[in-house]
Amino acid sequence: MRLVLLGPPGVGKGTQASNIVKKYNIPHISTGDIFRANIKEGTELGKTAKEYMDKGLLVPDEIVVSIVKDRLSKEDCQNGFLLDGFPRTVEQAEALDNELSKMGIKLDKVVNIDADEDILIDRVTGRRICKKCGATYHIKNMPPKVEGICDIDGETLYQRDDDKVETVKTRIQVYLKQTQPLINYYKNKGLILDIDGTKPIDEIFQTIVNSLPTAQED
Repeated sequence: MRLVLLGPPGVGKGTQASNIVKKYNIPHISTGDIFRANIKEGTELGKTAKEYMDKGLLVPDEIVVSIVKDRLSKEDCQNGFLLDGFPRTVEQAEALDNELSKMGIKLDKVVNIDADEDILIDRVTGRRICKKCGATYHIKNMPPKVEGICDIDGETLYQRDDDKVETVKTRIQVYLKQTQPLINYYKNKGLILDIDGTKPIDEIFQTIVNSLPTAQED
């Protein structure tokens, strides 16, 4: 199963990614993880990417595509993969299509999990994290037993700066502006699978599974 996963901040993409890779026994590939692995291994691609990252610059498309191509050539991707965080633009999507074509493979689906902005903002701004153990809570959906205190170790919970309202609004708007052309690109190819991210987690996952091709399931 060869998939791309799209979704704005707060839509629950990470949870569904975890469920998908377990079911189909495929690697969860994020560009961030790829960069870190290449940098750690000291590869030429990693060194080049690090030069841009150290300067606070975006890594150019051709380097990102090269790193993704290298990752997709690994043995654990023979059964498929779940790409997360790439492609981010139509140009990257076109480059990915080109590389997959050279490899003699193609995407099965592009899973697009979405929800209204108000719901996304509520989910993200309500998130609280333990300073010590990293446990995550939500003031409405999964509150701690004692307000502001971690159930596990009694430490104080905090809100990340990028989980505050104005920051979240900006993150969502940037995502929508950046990603809509990409969604349209894949819609024109008949690959988009639109998923309602407001449903319960298990229901969302089941909808995804029911909508994917079955021939390649593990």
